[in-house]
Amino acid sequence: MSFDPRVTPARPDLAAAHLRGKVQAARYAEGSEQEVIAGIAPVRDSPSHDATQVTEALRGDRVTVYETDEEGWSWGQLASDGYVGWLPSAALLTPDASPTHKVTALRTLVFPGPSIKSPPLDALPLGAQVSVATEQESFAVLASGGYVPKLHLAALDAKEADFVAVAERFVGAPYLWGGKSSMGLDCSGLVQVALTACGIKCPRDSDMQEKALGKAANLAGLQAGDLIFWKGHVAIARGRNSMIHANAFHMSVTIEPVGDAVARIAAGGSPVTSVRRLKA
Repeated sequence: MSFDPRVTPARPDLAAAHLRGKVQAARYAEGSEQEVIAGIAPVRDSPSHDATQVTEALRGDRVTVYETDEEGWSWGQLASDGYVGWLPSAALLTPDASPTHKVTALRTLVFPGPSIKSPPLDALPLGAQVSVATEQESFAVLASGGYVPKLHLAALDAKEADFVAVAERFVGAPYLWGGKSSMGLDCSGLVQVALTACGIKCPRDSDMQEKALGKAANLAGLQAGDLIFWKGHVAIARGRNSMIHANAFHMSVTIEPVGDAVARIAAGGSPVTSVRRLKA
C-alpha cells in the first residue's frame, strides 16, 4: 500500500505504532500528546532551522510526538489536519488545560498583566486556541498566565459566517510558503484558515483540498466561495469576475480579476484543473 508521507507518521527508521503491519519501519513508537505553546510554531521537513517550512502549528494545536532529538526538534503529527513534520521542541509542552476559546482577530497580543501599556509576551494569530481561567475587566486571563483582550476571543464552537470575508481580511499579508497567519501565508494556507474559521474541515495542501472539498463547478458559472484550482495553486472566487489568493506573483494576498489570473497562470504552463463549489 502507498501512503502520503505528508499525513502519515512513517519514516524508514521510525513509524507510529498504529501503523505496525501497514508500513515497514525499523522501529515503532506510541507517541505522546503535546500542545503548541508558542503563538506560531514552524513545521519543517527536516530537523533544521534552514529546512523548508511545510506548514505552521498555532497556539493550542495538539501534536502527537514520536521522536525528540538532541538538537531540540520533535517529529510528530498535528491533530488538526494530520500533517507530519519537525517542530521546535521548545514550542511544545505536555497539555495542562483544555482550550476553551479561540482567537477571532487577525492577530492579538498576550500581556503580562491587565494593561495595554505592558510589553506583550507573545502574539497569537487567528485560529489560535487558549484556555481562559477567568476574566478581569476587559481581559481574559489565561490558565497558562497572560492577559488577552476579551474582544479578540470567542468560544471554541463559534463560527464565522462567510469564509470569503475571512479571506478578505488577509489582503496585503505577505506570501510565505507553509504560512498560516497574517504574518505570512500561502495559497492553501489562506483557504484552510478561512474555512476552519467557519467550522469547515479542510486539508492543508491544494491538491488535498481539490480532492476533498465541494462539488464540481466551472469558470463560466463561477460564484462567490467557489475554489479555483491549478496544479499547486488555489484561489477563492469573490464572484464571477473576481478572486482572492495568496500568490508568489504579487508576494501577497491579492484580489484580482479572474480572467487576468487565469491567463497569466496558463501562460506559465498551468491551466485551471478544476473548480469546486462549497456553498449551496
